[in-house]
Amino acid sequence: MPPRIVMMDSALSAAEIARELAPSGMELVVAPFGSEAFKAAIPEAEYLVGFGNRAIDAGFYATAPRLKLFQLLSAGYDTVDIEAARAAGIPVCNNGGANSTAVAEHALLLMLATCRRLVSQHENVVAGRWRGNDPSQVKLYELRDKTLGIVGLGAIGKKVARLANAFGMTVHYYDIRRVSEAEEDALEVRFKLLGEILRNSDIVSLHVPLTPASRHMIGAAELARMKPTAYLINTCRGPVVDEVALTAALEAGTIAGAGLDVFDQEPPAADNPLFRLKNVTLTPHFAGPTWDNQQARFRNAFDNCQRVARGERPLWVIPELA
Repeated sequence: MPPRIVMMDSALSAAEIARELAPSGMELVVAPFGSEAFKAAIPEAEYLVGFGNRAIDAGFYATAPRLKLFQLLSAGYDTVDIEAARAAGIPVCNNGGANSTAVAEHALLLMLATCRRLVSQHENVVAGRWRGNDPSQVKLYELRDKTLGIVGLGAIGKKVARLANAFGMTVHYYDIRRVSEAEEDALEVRFKLLGEILRNSDIVSLHVPLTPASRHMIGAAELARMKPTAYLINTCRGPVVDEVALTAALEAGTIAGAGLDVFDQEPPAADNPLFRLKNVTLTPHFAGPTWDNQQARFRNAFDNCQRVARGERPLWVIPELA
């Protein structure tokens, strides 16, 4: 019997790409998590490909005795039961930065949209409120010569830095793992402590994984340290920011605005107070998936399956299991 890969994403486009790229000599089973087809395929599965799911726990691993790898299609892994994977001896790997360009571009999109009040300008035009060429109506800002503070200089953070440099921004970063001076020079970034990032940045962009340590790392105290003219951009995970504190800060003018692709609760409730605010730009946790990177996600996933099949260590093992 050929080694079996079970893919949990049954969306038509994803399934088509997976079948096109599936390694020869391996069996690919595409089935939604929890379906009868999925349950039937898991006992002989050696590789599991898909997104994190809390139901993939100790009980699940007991039903998958041949499993060798849990390969994520996402960069984030906050919905993975890490302790269950560790106890089962199963490496969990993220998508190897397959969507890093998309997320970095989206972060820049949100910076531009907030600084230039894109949503309200669009609303004014379609409502017949023409306010062209009158800067007294609303204050708009360029990115050029602004200071960007990147929190989390991983694959996405580094690409944000490169894009920001192209816009003429000064880029500082904070990360618990500081990069070498040579890499700082190559990226044209400088390390600052988190307090300095908050205090001195015109825009703060968050690019950290959601862990117990990063949950609500940006709360009322941190927001109070930011400039009243500053913007907060979050394209990583909603709970990294205390959403109640952020809403209060936006309402009070503690900061100028925010661009958010992620929320504390997803999807957010219909009465979320952020929806009432004019100084926010909101998108539905859609920074990562693009048509361009769909193939890269599966290419990286299947490459890792083949590595394990050859007896090699997989790439992109999440830090907690590395």
